Amino acid sequence: MTDDVQRLREEIFAKVAEFYRVAHRREPFVPGKTRIHYAGRVYDERELIAMTDAVLDFWLTLGRYADEFERKIAEFLGVSEVLLVNSGSSANLVAVTALCSPELDNPLRPGDEVITPAVTFPTTVAPLVQNGLIPVFVDCDLGTYNMNLAAVEAAISPRTRAILVLHNLGNPCDMDVILRLAQAHDLYVIEDTCDALGSRFGGRPVGSFGHLGTLSFYPAHHITTGEGGAVVTNDKKLARIARSIRDWGRACWCNHKTTDPNGACGRRFEYKIPGMPDTYDHKYVYSHIGYNLQPTDIQAALGSAQMDKLPDFIAARQRNFRLLFEGLARYQDFLILPQWDPRADVSWFAFPITVRDNPRFTRNDLVRWLEQANIETRLVFAGNILRQPGYVNIPHRIVGELINSNLVMRGSFFIGVYPGLDEERINYILRTFDAFFAQC
Repeated sequence: MTDDVQRLREEIFAKVAEFYRVAHRREPFVPGKTRIHYAGRVYDERELIAMTDAVLDFWLTLGRYADEFERKIAEFLGVSEVLLVNSGSSANLVAVTALCSPELDNPLRPGDEVITPAVTFPTTVAPLVQNGLIPVFVDCDLGTYNMNLAAVEAAISPRTRAILVLHNLGNPCDMDVILRLAQAHDLYVIEDTCDALGSRFGGRPVGSFGHLGTLSFYPAHHITTGEGGAVVTNDKKLARIARSIRDWGRACWCNHKTTDPNGACGRRFEYKIPGMPDTYDHKYVYSHIGYNLQPTDIQAALGSAQMDKLPDFIAARQRNFRLLFEGLARYQDFLILPQWDPRADVSWFAFPITVRDNPRFTRNDLVRWLEQANIETRLVFAGNILRQPGYVNIPHRIVGELINSNLVMRGSFFIGVYPGLDEERINYILRTFDAFFAQC
């Protein structure tokens, strides 16, 4: 980079920082008028400068910022392999599909069963259906909204091949039990960690326990790239398969910046593939049915800047959660408040609440009250996924009656704890709950 180019970049960055201060200035909070979102982007000039830097490079596909972002994720989670994708949903699709690869000694096959929670997000289940696998749904525990572990154990059959764990709303499942069951029955474990970046169980980051873990960087999540996600693993073979599925299904494993015409292996034009002409270009050999699920380097630049702030984001989420929990504790005769394992250090995605059955009010009454006060609410994703129109008729098996899953669908919702909330907003939320209970 020449001196003139570097000087121009620095001048542009200074203007971007000035633009942020003028155009993205946060408006003062006005109780009842300012919308309190359940989640949102938290950023400053550093994200805008990083994205501008990537735009000036005009390396539109994955490049140097992708390398940096993947390295930061790997260091944070203590894993060896990270590959970026264009969403958390794509991450789940890649992870499940990777375990169906014919390159594995014992892949998942159509008709195999995968145990997973009924209270879930749709694109946790969709990859199972798309790969011809049979989801086996188990009930949740109220308060944690995670899989009931006794039900997980009862669900294991001779056809069971995997457990797809969802750390719901950031709250870690008991991975000691999950891994014990997986080892005893030779099961794969996938961790859907899209809600739970930064959560730990027994001191270890969730997402790092299973054969594969998935992350989401949608704006509502712990960090954002706009749209984006990642697959993480400590298994090099699974990582190579996952990259193939992400990258059109191609067999070539060269780094995206490889400039050697013979490829990183030096044998690009020397591969002999049964059924193909001799010396077919390895860049155009396809070993899997794959997709193009890559994000851009501009998104990776944003994610890399966000990773530097993740510890502070987690601390803010935990602070906001604690204030809400303490403020709402007096209403536990009417509300089921969150519960968590004492071994868990939770990086909360949100603050879940279940309205107990009572004659005074319903979930709908409370949610409407909050929304009219400009406090945003969301239901606990799909609730019981089997009652959603798109999933009613999927092949599946159920263990138990899913009583709690149906109660979640009827009575649960959540409010925000994201770092964009300050104590003033949290106090307003608590006053609004107080006003509701005073009049109901």
